[in-house]
Amino acid sequence: MNQNKKGLLLALVMAVISGVVVFISKFGVSVVNPYIFTALKNIVVAMVVVSWLLMMKDWRILKELKKSQWIILSAIGLIGGSIPFLLYFKGLSLTIPVRAAFIHKSMFIYVSFLAAIFLKEKINRKLLAGGLLLFLGNLLLLKSFPYQIGWGDLLILTATLFWAVENTMSKHLIKSLPPRIVIWGRMFFGSILIVLFLLITGQANLMLALDVRQIGWTMITSTFLFVALAAWYTSLKYIKVSIAATVLLLASPITTLLSLIFLGEVLMTAQIIGMLLIILTVVLGCYFRRHFLFGYDEKKPVFSR
Repeated sequence: MNQNKKGLLLALVMAVISGVVVFISKFGVSVVNPYIFTALKNIVVAMVVVSWLLMMKDWRILKELKKSQWIILSAIGLIGGSIPFLLYFKGLSLTIPVRAAFIHKSMFIYVSFLAAIFLKEKINRKLLAGGLLLFLGNLLLLKSFPYQIGWGDLLILTATLFWAVENTMSKHLIKSLPPRIVIWGRMFFGSILIVLFLLITGQANLMLALDVRQIGWTMITSTFLFVALAAWYTSLKYIKVSIAATVLLLASPITTLLSLIFLGEVLMTAQIIGMLLIILTVVLGCYFRRHFLFGYDEKKPVFSR
């Protein structure tokens, strides 16, 4: 399997798991304080990643990191593993989940532009067209367009922008470091910052008052999150971050299907069309990657004349 195929496959794995995590998190945040839920997930994943690094003897790589690399890793933890989570969950409490999901799904647009500017990724017309089709599919699937922007929507948009910047920085760093080192930086420094936030706001003691059910939901979600992060950051090693972010739009129909199966939700015609549009676009994009959506022909970038 060549690198492009491997990268696309890993991005698809991330999209599927992301859709599952969103569905499971609905139950998790219903029984655990969202901030505590986020903190515990990050801490558990950070501990697993540390064990992974020790097993791979990557502590040697950490000893040889340059000062600039430490700074970037810390920044990734700040703008990827802590601040956006706090903003997102706060915003989610002030707006409806459907609008939050719609705003978050716009991340591929910001990632594409940041990658074009800072990573010199050339975005061809086919990728842009495919991304817009996926975005349209999500719009139909989510049944909502935020005509009026509220405070909660702005918080979620800010979180989405933070994640877009973090993904761009991670792609840059993965060129010189193994993906697991970047994952460690995101989760380790992110966990420290979230715990500091809980201490400052007087919520840290809540972590010691969880029951078996709450711990169970946290552990289940943490397992999925670890696998998703491993797939996502490894995919960035092989393919453009703009392509990976576009593939991530497949997560929405996964969440919707799970809600349909386990929660008995009823789909409207527009939602069915949106789901089929997303799935069809991704499948065709992966199958005909040299001719449609995920093509690697960079002779005709979007921004060229």
